Amino acid sequence: MTRILKTTIIAATTIVGVATSTLAGPLMDRIESGETIRIGFSNEVPWAYPGDNDAPLGFANVHALGVLKAMGYDNIEPVVTDWGGLIPGLKANRFDIITGGMYILEARCENIDFSEPMGIFGDAFLVPAGNPKNITSYADLRDQGATMVTGAGYNTIDAAKREGVAADQILEVPGPTEVLATMRVGRADAGAMTFFTAQNLAAQSDGALEVTDPNALPEWTQNWVGIGFRPEDSDFLEAFNAAQAEYLGSEEMLAAVAPFEYTNLQVPDPSVTTEWICQNR
Repeated sequence: MTRILKTTIIAATTIVGVATSTLAGPLMDRIESGETIRIGFSNEVPWAYPGDNDAPLGFANVHALGVLKAMGYDNIEPVVTDWGGLIPGLKANRFDIITGGMYILEARCENIDFSEPMGIFGDAFLVPAGNPKNITSYADLRDQGATMVTGAGYNTIDAAKREGVAADQILEVPGPTEVLATMRVGRADAGAMTFFTAQNLAAQSDGALEVTDPNALPEWTQNWVGIGFRPEDSDFLEAFNAAQAEYLGSEEMLAAVAPFEYTNLQVPDPSVTTEWICQNR
């Protein structure tokens, strides 16, 4: 009788141990084994970009690092890649989290999981000084048959097509540096990107380029940014969301992101959830 009871206890303990281990995703396993949390981002000023020795700069990086610190994690490894390589890199396990300032969009939600939003933002156009073609919207591009340059994988590609801009009017380049170069040599009439990115590029143009009013674009072009995770790391994502709820909009957080142009105007309404965004963007 005692032997049977002992065997039952051992078996039950084994089952519980197996069940518990299945609750921990690959990222938590990695952390518990003493390895780094690898954060993936590209060169998107002021969102997320590398400093000296690839130090993670930009408000999306700084915010994510603040949340991770609040969770008790500071063993971080930056991984810099092209924008178009962020989602493939996450899925291929080249890094663990996307901190690059990525919009939460339905097509992306089908491939990765997002945290609850950390900010709300608008897009704009980079145009020649004086805006000679008066381009302020995708409709203007469509009606004039104008050429738009944007980054590969940017949300602005689908937004333009939704507004009737033909595919042959859209020039895709790797990222912001190439957008700026394209606009400088006059190969495109407008560069489509986030308002913050456009402002940064205009500042580098020595007065040759300016930024349009983001409010001239339809309301549906307003987007929310989240931090990206692999679906199998749902345990870590749940803990991240809980910590972010406390950190987002706090004095500590706003002070950390202030050097990168993020203000309390970008703090999202907490009633807008990632689930809703995935269904409506």
